[in-house]
Order: sequence, then structure tokens, then C-alpha cells
Amino acid sequence: MPFNFADLFEQVADVAGDREALVCGDRHLTYAELDERSTRLANHLVGLGVRPGSHVGIYAYNCPEWIETWLACFKARASGINVNFRYVTDELRYVFENSDMVALVHGPEFDDPPYDGPTLRIGEDYEKALAAASPDRSFGPRSGDDPYVIYTGGTTGMPKGVVWRSEDAFYATMGGGNYAGPPVESEQELVDKARDAGRFAHLITPPLMHAAGQWVAMSAFFAGMTVVLLDGKRFDPHHAWELVEREKVGSLVIVGDAMGRPLAEAIAEDPSRYDTSSLFVVGSGGAALSPAVKEQLASALPNAMVLDSFGSSESGYQGRAAEARKFTVSDTTAVFDDELRRVEPGSAVVGRLAQTGHIPVGYYNDPEKTAATFMEVAGQRWAFAGDMATVESDGTINLLGRGSACVNTGGEKVYPEEVEDVLKAHPAVFDALVVGIPDERWGERVAAIVQTRTGDPLSLEDLQEHCRTKLAGYKVPRQVHLVARTPRQPSGKPDYPAAKRVAMGEG
Repeated sequence: MPFNFADLFEQVADVAGDREALVCGDRHLTYAELDERSTRLANHLVGLGVRPGSHVGIYAYNCPEWIETWLACFKARASGINVNFRYVTDELRYVFENSDMVALVHGPEFDDPPYDGPTLRIGEDYEKALAAASPDRSFGPRSGDDPYVIYTGGTTGMPKGVVWRSEDAFYATMGGGNYAGPPVESEQELVDKARDAGRFAHLITPPLMHAAGQWVAMSAFFAGMTVVLLDGKRFDPHHAWELVEREKVGSLVIVGDAMGRPLAEAIAEDPSRYDTSSLFVVGSGGAALSPAVKEQLASALPNAMVLDSFGSSESGYQGRAAEARKFTVSDTTAVFDDELRRVEPGSAVVGRLAQTGHIPVGYYNDPEKTAATFMEVAGQRWAFAGDMATVESDGTINLLGRGSACVNTGGEKVYPEEVEDVLKAHPAVFDALVVGIPDERWGERVAAIVQTRTGDPLSLEDLQEHCRTKLAGYKVPRQVHLVARTPRQPSGKPDYPAAKRVAMGEG
């Protein structure tokens, strides 16, 4: 039967109305309060001209209003468009225009955005709009075909709007309502589980503009659990641990090393400072979690599981790490060679990772990229998000990284994430990114952008000696640039274009 985000949330809110749904800073909202506020906002947006299929921008730091706007859009059968708050004017204008927004909700930090349509400023104006709007759920019937759109910048290129059917996203990105077992078979089964759920809090550390934060938040709501948002303009590991202790968090959501390492080191500074006894699992997705950082977290949190998952905005969840860079996957995931033939297990052939089953409709306003990413193979539709991989003899996937970031040096291919993992295992390295820069002899050479743990100098020779014990010679960085902070997006994903500018001496 069809699964629709708004229908599911409303049914859970009806049976768990008094339960805490959302925590952000000193603000706490029950399911009944969150449902009413998002319903009022949905009616206000309809009054502004929002219709089924419309797009409404959300341009704000993590806050309750971000979630309320997102839910309000689903209620009105529209889509909330996540806007990266780090974008400059030209990038913002591109997203506003490319997505065909009909309205924009924005934080007070982002006044006067380059947008000509109706806007709603979070704060007094926002509260007045809610107070004047109807609390009635008078939106008409909804569908599993209702859209869910997420804009992704990835690691290269301009942002792209990935368009999902809500039902496909329910299965592919939210576990079909049940990450601990098989997907639910009906709305009633999901509602019954939510009604019987005890309190369990999920702390979402990435910005809600990132897919990982959105997917875990909605999954938690469907389970009748509590979502705790890491508030503030920047990622603060100490604040995250304060929230774990204060809210008795059971699940901590992070995005790779950029969040994992600061969290591990904040604990290591004073292991008795924070009470983390409630923490059951640390889950990472959306960016690489290197073996060194995973081991650091596991050591700092001996009573919690550290799980490393992978996926993308174009594929949803795809697998979980069995060991470093090797992931167990289902039969809806495969690796194809350049002729679109399945790569044989144990062959060491590098191919393109693909996902079938519940996958997106395509990219918004971009039929060319849609055709290049979502292709039919032997009568079945697959999503090729750009990741490269090999298939081990036991069927596990060895994930190499994005093909667009691959360095071609003397005809040999070097995948940055493999080199980054080794660099981050050096005791003096806090974070690292790897890019290719032009080389007259080899075409490209490997360059490392390194943030040291203490800020002390670190020589290229030291890093090369460390890398040669674990990497083939052509993969060893030929130059290193020490920086105060490695270039990363707010979500923790690598910013490879910025890293390349550093390596080229342009920034």
C-alpha cells in the first residue's frame, strides 16, 4: 500500500501526541505541538500559492522551524528544498532559480536573500504567520507518488535536485519504517510500533540540509522517537557530548571523519567529563569514516557500537561496513564495468557502483544528467551515483570513492579516500584531503592537504615514509600543504574543488 510522509507523521502524532518529538537548544516540542505548528505553516504556505508539486526553500541553521517547514511542505504535497547556508550569492541564486521555488523560509541570519518571491523570516514574522493560520488538516488525499526533493552538491559540480517518490524514499532512505528488521507492510503496523515505543533519542549532528540528518529525523518520527538537533552555526563536539548527557541520547548520527575525529578527541581530553552511558550506537554515513577514526571512537566509547554505512542522495542506503572500506550489500546493489556487465567477484576489476529497486525519478530540470545517472540495464533501472568499487570474492563491495575525484598519474588511478585513510592514521595528522594537480610528466600528481593535530610542522618526507609502508609508490603524495583547517562542506563532506585550489596555490 502507498506510504506518504505526511500521512505517516500525522498518524504517529495522533497516537504519541504527548511524547517528546523534537529538542533543539532549550526548546522541546511534543508530537502534538510539532504536528499543529507544521499544519498551521502548511496552511499559511497554501495561502502564499504553494500547491501540490511546488518547491519551498528552507534556508536556515538547525532549528525547530527547519523541521516544521519540511513537514509543512509534505502536508501540502509540496517539497522543502534544502539550501546550503555556506553558498555565496551566485550559488544561492542558482539553487533558487533551478528549483523553481515559489516561497522561501529563512533564518534571521540570512536576511535579504537573492530571491524575488514570497519569503517568511523565522522569528516574530514566522510566529505571527502560524498564529493567524488554521490548525485544520484540510489538505485532501495524498499519494505515495508525492515528491521528496533533496538538493545535493556532492563533492564536485553544481547542486542538483534529486527527485524521489515519497514511497520509494520511505523504503530506500528510511528503512521502510523498521531499520531493525524487514520493512513494515502497512501504515497500521508502523503506527502500532510507534504507539508502543519507549523513549529513545537520536542526536543529529549534521545540518538538516544534509541527507543524513533528514533521513534519520524522519525515521525517528515514524518510530515515535525523539529527535535532538545539534544547534549552533558550527559543529561543536563538546556541545554534542553535553547533549548526549543531558538528553540521554541513545543514537548519535555523524558524517564521517570530519565529525568523528573531533568527537573522539573531545572525549579523550577528559574521559570522565561526560556521561555517555545512554549511548547505544554511533552511526556514520554520507562521508568516509576511516579505520583510524573508527578505532578512536570505539576506544572512547567501549559500550557503544560504531557503524559505518554508505549511500548517496541518488541511491539511498546501500550497505554497512564489514571492515575498512568493505561493505556488505543486498542484491539490489551491484558493480558494473564500462560495458555495463556485472563485475565478477574476486576479479579486481574496478567498476561503477549501482543501485536498483527503490531509486529516484531523476534530477529536477536536468534530463541530460538524469539519463546519464539513471540507466536501464537488461530491462532493469539502475542509479549510478558515481562511486567506483571492486567486488571481493565473498561478495562484499570494496568502495574506492567517486570517479570524478580520481587522480590519474602516469596512467595509474589513485582514489583519494584510500590515500586519505592512510594519511589520517599518521599520529600527527588530524584531517587530510587528497587531490590531483597538473604534472608535465605524469599528467597529474598526488597532492595532500593536511591539517595537523597540534598545528606543528610536518614534513613531506615524514608523510611519504609513513605512506610507503601501506601504499604503492604511485599513490604516495608528491607534495603536501599544511592548513589550519581542511576544506569541507558544513555536512562534513570533502570540498575537493577548494582543496584543489589550495594545492594549486590559488586559495
